[in-house]
Amino acid sequence: MKFTRQPAPVADIDEDLLEVHEPKKAAAGVKAVMVALERAVAQAGVQRTTQSLLRLNQKGGFDCPGCAWPEPEGKRKAAEFCENGAKAVAEENTLRTVGAEFWAQHSIEELSTKTEYWLGNQGRLSEPVVIRPGDTHYSPISWTDAFDLIGEHVRASTPDRCVFYTSGRTANETAFMYQLFARSIGTNNLPDCSNMCHESSGSALNPTIGIGKGTVSLDDIHDAELIFVVGQNPGTNHPRMLSALKECKDKGGKVVAANPLPEAGLFNFRDPQTVSGVVGNGTPLADEFLQIKVGGDLALFQALGHLLLEEEKRNPGSVVDREFVDARTDGFQAYSEARATLDWDETERATGLDRAQIETVAGMLLRSKATIFCWALGITQQPHSVDTIREMVNVLLMQGNFGKPGAGACPVRGHSNVQGDRTMGIWEKPSEGLLGALDAEFGIESPRHHGYDAVETLEAFERDEVDVFVSMGGNFSLAASDTEVLEAGMQRVGLTVHISTKPNRSHVVHGRTSLILPTLGRTDRDDKHAGGKQFLSVEDSMSVVHSTQGRLKPVSDHLLSEPVIVARMAEAALGEEHPVDWRAMAEDYDVIRDHISRVIPGFEDFNARVRNKSGFVLPNPPRDTRSFATDIGRGRFTVSPLEYLEAPAGHLVLQTLRSHDQYNTTFYGLDDRYRGISDGRRVILIHPEDLQEHGFQDRELVDVVSVFAGTERRADKFRLVAYPTAKGCAAAYFPEANALVHKENVARESNTPGFKAMFVRFEAHREG
Repeated sequence: MKFTRQPAPVADIDEDLLEVHEPKKAAAGVKAVMVALERAVAQAGVQRTTQSLLRLNQKGGFDCPGCAWPEPEGKRKAAEFCENGAKAVAEENTLRTVGAEFWAQHSIEELSTKTEYWLGNQGRLSEPVVIRPGDTHYSPISWTDAFDLIGEHVRASTPDRCVFYTSGRTANETAFMYQLFARSIGTNNLPDCSNMCHESSGSALNPTIGIGKGTVSLDDIHDAELIFVVGQNPGTNHPRMLSALKECKDKGGKVVAANPLPEAGLFNFRDPQTVSGVVGNGTPLADEFLQIKVGGDLALFQALGHLLLEEEKRNPGSVVDREFVDARTDGFQAYSEARATLDWDETERATGLDRAQIETVAGMLLRSKATIFCWALGITQQPHSVDTIREMVNVLLMQGNFGKPGAGACPVRGHSNVQGDRTMGIWEKPSEGLLGALDAEFGIESPRHHGYDAVETLEAFERDEVDVFVSMGGNFSLAASDTEVLEAGMQRVGLTVHISTKPNRSHVVHGRTSLILPTLGRTDRDDKHAGGKQFLSVEDSMSVVHSTQGRLKPVSDHLLSEPVIVARMAEAALGEEHPVDWRAMAEDYDVIRDHISRVIPGFEDFNARVRNKSGFVLPNPPRDTRSFATDIGRGRFTVSPLEYLEAPAGHLVLQTLRSHDQYNTTFYGLDDRYRGISDGRRVILIHPEDLQEHGFQDRELVDVVSVFAGTERRADKFRLVAYPTAKGCAAAYFPEANALVHKENVARESNTPGFKAMFVRFEAHREG
């Protein structure tokens, strides 16, 4: 029986049930606690909820499967988690299971009509299943037969026709084994979720400060005099950051927020663990809110640099840290010459801000002796995102804001251990240092040529150049751009392997043969090993490595841990004569950590140090010694031309964002409480004046058309919602709007998809 899989369903529920309320002006509070507990108990019951939440982000407990925000080193609160962290744990702790009966009941044709919200709510995967050419349903398969099938397909292919994708939730030990498996096969095809989020940060930071990570600690956030929060929504995407900003404010620090949307978490934080957060007015956060146009950040930081240099001319030595700049940086003269003049008319057009407000913020910079720039995907998913981050680095370097308390660069990672995966070698462009160390440790010969990143994988799908696609967690179909092109290509792959905890869209748009392999989650007990009960480790957004160990009984006896799955895939594909002892690593994770300690710099004596309840901090030269491991041994000032987004006539600039009821491609519900959206996700948030100018009405149902390089992409049935976003800009939820991002719409150098850089127009929707 043959059928055509349907495009991703266009609506979670009837669009007519959509409700719109006034956006909130504060984040967290008692409501957040009530929602978190309600969702948790509904999924997992009182006992499992209590057991898990009391150990979430605690020393000796397990790390939140949500964001990568760090925990304080000292005494931690009893509730060291946020609303969305509790939701993430509830999704994993659920008592609902998906087994043979589910797959027998639901054909792929039927599942292709289900929404991601519906799929995710079915429960935890409980046994391995397979679908082969001509099958209409997944059916159970033994673990042995599943691994044999993987081995057959890998051996029948060539190394560079195999691709190994990684989600950020993968632990350090798993990531290390996974990249070793790929390189043992002979490929660097290791795309990961970093390619789609903070790749631009690494591309900008490595050449300028010598490290692709942030340079601050949590204490630095607390002690900063001034913090910029740029292109991010901490109230939804990393809510525990709000507590850190509150502590900064309590100590007299200032906060500047720059974002196209006025997000509740940028303005007021009602800490549910304090009296003022429960019965008081909370803590105002942003001292200045810059409602910047999408893509206008490069112009903003060029203007700030210009204003600081102008003040330095008037009062030499008052702004530029000359001792630091002269001794530790290069390129300042060229930078200062480039920023000597500024076209204020163009700057205001690019940013949507007036000169007076930019000058006010520049004054705050001038007065600050310790400044931190924080940013997230609102910065990194632009065509000129790498240049924007370099411009931020310029301003930090000018004032010597590296290697001193309360100062530095802080790219805020959005997924637990996405940073650790990269540290462990999950990268399509590995260094010779890493490859040489792997070869010496294991007696293999790693490939030296670069592999595919996420966008290049999509393009390889389209060219029919992928035989085997293995996904370690994640939901590649909904995480990547150009959805229809991606899904059509994925369905032509010979074998797709999904190592997952719950059903998702990628399982539906599978390859000709497909396996779904159920794995343990962060909260699950991992004790079926010859070496006894095991633990794993993660790295947070500020380079702290610590252990994570689940304690709950798994919902099924058929679940295997990720390290065991990797080991058995490797044994099946590479054979018994391969020099790597995969089984030893699978049986005792200390063996993995011993290997890591000899391969990855900074992990010396890993097994002893990770058993410290607070973990340990990885070396960070800009933070630790004010030094820069660039090719010239200095911090590098750079010069970039002014660039910003200008939509064609009749179009707006569209960015994607998350709702408050989701984490990446996982949906906890259909509400976006802080923005006032209920019971719907296919909405376009648009300025009221833009509605009028483009001839549409509030709540009108439209089809959306994006234009890029002479081509068009379409996504149908969105509801326009008048919203106080920046004029000329609009916003839609990820991943519903991913289909509008052409695969070639990417950031230069990093190749990150342009999720914040779509030019769109609207057409009145007509059925049929």
